[in-house]
Amino acid sequence: MSDDTGSNNGNDGQGSDGGDGHGAATPDPAALNRERLPGRNRRRFPGISSRAYEHPADRSALVALRKLTGFDTVFKALSGMLPERSLRLMFLSDSVRVDERQFAHLHQLLLEACDILDLETVPPMYVTQDPRPNAMCIGLQQPIIVVTTGLVELLDEDEMRAVIGHEVGHALSGHAVYRTILLFLTSIAVRVAWIPLGNIAIMGIITALREWFRKSELSADRAGLLVGQDPQASLRGLMKLAGGNHLHHMNVDAFLEQAKEYEAGGDLRDSVLKILNVLPRTHPFAAVRAAELHRWAATRDYQRIMDGHYPRRDTDADASVSGSIRESAGHYAQSVKSSKDPLMKLVSDVAGGASDLGGRLRDFATGRGNGASGTGGGGTAGGGTSGSPKDPGPQTPG
Repeated sequence: MSDDTGSNNGNDGQGSDGGDGHGAATPDPAALNRERLPGRNRRRFPGISSRAYEHPADRSALVALRKLTGFDTVFKALSGMLPERSLRLMFLSDSVRVDERQFAHLHQLLLEACDILDLETVPPMYVTQDPRPNAMCIGLQQPIIVVTTGLVELLDEDEMRAVIGHEVGHALSGHAVYRTILLFLTSIAVRVAWIPLGNIAIMGIITALREWFRKSELSADRAGLLVGQDPQASLRGLMKLAGGNHLHHMNVDAFLEQAKEYEAGGDLRDSVLKILNVLPRTHPFAAVRAAELHRWAATRDYQRIMDGHYPRRDTDADASVSGSIRESAGHYAQSVKSSKDPLMKLVSDVAGGASDLGGRLRDFATGRGNGASGTGGGGTAGGGTSGSPKDPGPQTPG
């Protein structure tokens, strides 16, 4: 499937093309892949730092971790305790490794994604039999990407390109390390569930990791957009995660309106239910991700990256922890201030010294406040009840 969304900014992709890119008479598959590697109609980002696309909360945590002396040593030692080797053997023995001969179209998309984000080491990629549409990037020493057959069958080429870009973004950011730890801790929590204090401590860490990882998913969605450079394809993929392979029955604009209704509708009770619904999940809900990505695609930050202005990874060591934390705090403060969610409005009012706070609390709790008007609680309640049981583990980014 051809990509016509990036044809107006594809000059950067020509430098490493190695000619016209056809090479039909070349018998060597590796040479053929080198010639076809670059996305000729897509902009490349040489030396791009993951800080360019990371969500502020994700970025501040990563900058702090990268500054910790001995951080890499600790996690390399920890890797001996984690089932990483077992996972690699499992996928190698019971899944299909993507290369020039197996799922060649996915192999090509992976090479293009690594080329666009300038990831030097191409992660091994596997397709595993599972009807649920999922993808993940795991591993401490060397990240591996796994996609399910359900995902392969669900998405078209442009949508899959965004998904693979999403996973390559995880690899570039180093998220695979923390996803692997999260999987390990989740397994440990089950084993020590009979120890009250031990289980509480581990679940506290898991809850914090899940909150951070939900933000990292927003970062990886942005990386997927930078690879695909087709906002509509990225949004379609997320919409298919929610509604399945019935694209002719769905509409992106209506899906974004649905996300807006979820974010703004209901009263204080719905706000609390939203929090409870999302706590056990590793990923934000599909409609919320679509809205977040749609907003980011309209920002000047995204346009600046597309214009070639972005932080380089050779300056990562110079990134300021305090500056990243301030940026993250500023982002959250602005999110609370501009949010239409009843709970966030209440927090903003408290911070601003709103009068008649007791009355406001009573109105919000009983549904008589401003937050209960407009879209109403019916839409949000439906979204909440359908959300929790739908998390089959690490969901694909789409």
